[in-house]
Amino acid sequence: MAIPPMPETQTPAVDPPLVPEKPELLAPAGNFEKLEIAIHYGADAVYLAGKDFSLRNYSGNFTEEQLMQAVSLAHANNVKVYVACNVYSRNEEAEEISRFLATIGRAKADAVIVSDPGIIRLARQIIPGVPIHLSTQANTTNCNSALFWQSVGVKRVNLARELSLQEVTHICRHTTMETEIFVHGAMCISYSGRCLLSTFLTHRDSNRGLCSHPCRWRYALVEELRPDEFYPITEDPRGTYVFNSKDLCMIQHLPELIQTGVTSLKIEGRMKGIHYLATVVKTYRDAIDTFVADPENYTTNPQWLKDLSLVYHREFGTGFYLGEPGAVAPNYADIHQGQIHRFIGKILTCQDHNHHLVEIRNKIRRTDSVAVLSPGVPIRNSDISGLYDPDGNAIDQAQPNTKAILKLAHRFSIHDIICKV
Repeated sequence: MAIPPMPETQTPAVDPPLVPEKPELLAPAGNFEKLEIAIHYGADAVYLAGKDFSLRNYSGNFTEEQLMQAVSLAHANNVKVYVACNVYSRNEEAEEISRFLATIGRAKADAVIVSDPGIIRLARQIIPGVPIHLSTQANTTNCNSALFWQSVGVKRVNLARELSLQEVTHICRHTTMETEIFVHGAMCISYSGRCLLSTFLTHRDSNRGLCSHPCRWRYALVEELRPDEFYPITEDPRGTYVFNSKDLCMIQHLPELIQTGVTSLKIEGRMKGIHYLATVVKTYRDAIDTFVADPENYTTNPQWLKDLSLVYHREFGTGFYLGEPGAVAPNYADIHQGQIHRFIGKILTCQDHNHHLVEIRNKIRRTDSVAVLSPGVPIRNSDISGLYDPDGNAIDQAQPNTKAILKLAHRFSIHDIICKV
């Protein structure tokens, strides 16, 4: 296959002016339920994967039949689907990867996400009509790298997370490629996620979707002649979680993100729950729409950070984007914030007189008050004026992994998320 010549790049002394466009909001879809939630709360696009060949093999993912259904559902709601095939492959996998790429083509996915140059070559041969997006694993850090990838058929690059916003802006202004950056979620301690620690300690290769997350473990020192005595690695009272990174949160810097000219703002979290997904997609959707509607008078709504903070998370930081020294410091004390049992459930059906059939995930009592997350409107609180089993019998409480009917103050929608106040 002939490869077109690589475009030349000349860097002007001053970056040209840029009129930012509305960026795409790209959400994770670890399984079909999460896909429905991402669509419901306003994602413009989702990224997901088959059962193999992605970097999140434990997120549930999609069978071949489910992948077809997922693309059909997303397209019916004007949402794009990008399918990950971003492992670094082995020789013996070439035939199976080729079959998977053909499946992506038959599903009519909007792009395939790739890291390995060999898979890029296969994708160009097998599914030439499907755009190729380059994974963050390829750690693209400069214009010339982006132009190289463009020369071999890549349409979009997920830029290396080690870049500052100034560097992101420079790449966006000096290439014609689509660009994508992470804006929220867990961060890996290793360079662009390329980690060998999991493989070394547990024989689970993080570069092939099997990470055991040893960076989240607590470590100590052991002296050779005293094997049963463990010593803290530091004397800092915060603890010894020396590899444990903070979570990324850029909700307070949305104008700076959009003004880089980046094409897509990406949320991490194919293995996170639907409470996390609903809250984060809803919040960034509200923020993006508010900015685009009136950029000159835009201000960050303090409620956005409060809402994100209620979801179980590690300490927030801004990563490398702003050049803040403490933003990429490890989360030494393994601090978690938010309320893990706050999530109550998901509305399955809406019935007469504000009765809602809910799939219960955490225990709820008749005397509790709840908050309901609906797309496009602020979170609304409600008392429970009636609690019933699915047959309509009054009950005092509902247990996890059951269904219950809640009578609330307002009529809400299918897929709305209910939390405890």
